[in-house]
Amino acid sequence: MRFDARSDDLAEHDAVTGQAELIELEGVVRTYTTGEVMFTALDHVDLSIGAGEFVGVVGPSGSGKSTLLNVVAAIDRPDLGRVRVGDVEVSALNENAAARWRGRNIGVVFQFFQLLPTLSLADNVALPMDFCGVHRRQDRSKVALELLDRVGLADQAHKLPSEVSGGQQQRAAIARALANDAPVILGDEPTGNLDSEAAASIMDLFDELVAGGRTIVMVTHDRDLARRTGRTITVRDGVVTDGVVVAVTDARPGSGGP
Repeated sequence: MRFDARSDDLAEHDAVTGQAELIELEGVVRTYTTGEVMFTALDHVDLSIGAGEFVGVVGPSGSGKSTLLNVVAAIDRPDLGRVRVGDVEVSALNENAAARWRGRNIGVVFQFFQLLPTLSLADNVALPMDFCGVHRRQDRSKVALELLDRVGLADQAHKLPSEVSGGQQQRAAIARALANDAPVILGDEPTGNLDSEAAASIMDLFDELVAGGRTIVMVTHDRDLARRTGRTITVRDGVVTDGVVVAVTDARPGSGGP
């Protein structure tokens, strides 16, 4: 079925498949105000991303990269312009409808994990399945374990987040992003807390997902990883441009900024 932005119905997967241009931003502006200072995170952004693309997003810290992901995921709403994913104008959804749409159609890897501290890694991964109604209830634990195995954490599945390293938490967060079987994966520094070997393994997994039809948009400060994507866009001072990876000397994972 199609998703009606005026209702609270769940968007089905066909809402974001079958279109050449899967993600479109038109004239998107997003500003933030701190005290009397207004900061423009996205400045009249026009961007199209096709179904099945693997896109790397690079740029200095605070340039608007995370904000770009947030408006695509309907976590944030632009002040001006429109954002469409598939046949859904996500920038027009209310908060509840956006959350329900996102839960079915978007897998998000946040920069700072956001794992629930009282749940095991396996239960954290299974949580989106419960929320979205993905997979049969009796199969969800098995699927969670399979996803953790794909990111090399099968032997850590029943540990709490506090009992594993930051890199292992990051890999669990990647497994969780795959749990709702979403056609679009958005990653904000998904390899930022991993060593080079683990990062390469995750990039191999992303390549497999893209080959299987997923669309991935990944923010990264690692120029070598950005070159592994099919296309690189640069965000600088809220302006998005297509092009080759540029030298970014002031960008560091976890250094803050939108």
